[in-house]
Amino acid sequence: MKIDDLIELYEEKRKTFGMDVYKHVSELFEEAKIIHYKDWLAKPTAGKDHEQSWRAWKGKNLEKLVLYMLKKEVEVIGLKMVSGNLLERSSGENLSHELSTVKRNLLVDYGEFGSHLPDVDIVIYQPNTYRVLAVISSKVTLRERIAQTGYWKNKLYRQPVTEHIKVYFVTPDEDNTLMKRNPVKKGRAIVEVDTDGSYVMCGTQLEESNKVKTFDKFVKDLKKIT
Repeated sequence: MKIDDLIELYEEKRKTFGMDVYKHVSELFEEAKIIHYKDWLAKPTAGKDHEQSWRAWKGKNLEKLVLYMLKKEVEVIGLKMVSGNLLERSSGENLSHELSTVKRNLLVDYGEFGSHLPDVDIVIYQPNTYRVLAVISSKVTLRERIAQTGYWKNKLYRQPVTEHIKVYFVTPDEDNTLMKRNPVKKGRAIVEVDTDGSYVMCGTQLEESNKVKTFDKFVKDLKKIT
């Protein structure tokens, strides 16, 4: 199964649910898992552990799906998006002048240990100046990366060149870490204090705050920092 297959399933759901399609992302992946399993049976991975293979595929392709879901709306407000993985694995000589500049504008300085890109999945920037405005980490559950996301927020904020960059987290929150404000779970506490916010792709009732909102509010909030 490829990302194109997942996008095709997404577009079918969008025909049914319209703007509320983000609430059905977990359901979408459950359908994708059935197809992925059939493909895996034809070519099983070493150790014959489908769950391990599926989790890796799901995590990687959630990032790509989020990029696809946001791309057109972000471009409408005059911004561009690029995969953080593309910047990470490409050297300056293999990138366009535009993306090479975006990459330099996102580097974290570790002094004598060099400069390194933060571990983020999506980078949003201004196409006329190549100034990075925001980065997104996207994971199925918060426990996969939320503390790391808080770490990168802190590193970016401590540098004058990158202190303005907003650090967001997008998740279907399949372990329900963000659902309630009280009693608060550790993952939600990290989001509220150490990030610029999280946007949740789910259909269940979410107790929102200034930092935790449903996914459909992301682009509206992004407009405020442009």
